[in-house]
Amino acid sequence: MLGSARTMRINRLIKKVAIILLGAAIFTFGVHNIHEVTGITEGGVIGLMLFLNKWFGIPSSIASPVLDIICYAIALKLLGGKFLGWSAVATAAVAGFYRVWESFPHMLPDLSANSFAAAVLGGLFVGVGVGLSVRAGGAPGGDDALAMSISAVSHWDIQWAYLISDLVVLALSATYIDWKRLACSLLTVILSGQIIGLVQKIGKEPEKQTPVTEES
Repeated sequence: MLGSARTMRINRLIKKVAIILLGAAIFTFGVHNIHEVTGITEGGVIGLMLFLNKWFGIPSSIASPVLDIICYAIALKLLGGKFLGWSAVATAAVAGFYRVWESFPHMLPDLSANSFAAAVLGGLFVGVGVGLSVRAGGAPGGDDALAMSISAVSHWDIQWAYLISDLVVLALSATYIDWKRLACSLLTVILSGQIIGLVQKIGKEPEKQTPVTEES
């Protein structure tokens, strides 16, 4: 009986790691092959980092880790140590897959001339990829940790937590980004946030839809 329980626990851990790895692969593939090529900006930590660099000259190498640390500290307080552990796995997976994709030429057509298609396709990749990581209980980035924290405290569905934080950042970004790029970025964050919420909910009982960390 004890051996069976241990086997189930190991299988559950392997499944969670596999889901996080798959999510990281999908997410980074989309960012590398779409966002980086077309210049679509982001909400969350990335967008705020760009804003601070633009108007206050704060280097991204400083702003990015500081903002991530703040978001993870908030999440640690609200979601606990297990969340931080799975987030470390997700963050490492994201970094690893970025390294993989960067070693190859871009694998998708350049969509710079079709901003709408880039926004939609980019939102799909980010939504599915991040949604899988969040479903497994880990946040691949500081903005994901913040959205999970907001959702846990407010009991809102996570897509609305993403939307609120992204809208705040995009409103700040409107001070230096032209309206066409801003509109595409807005489409991307709305679509990705909704998909994240959908991926997180699929197959779960209603009472387990709130994004708190699962048992290991």
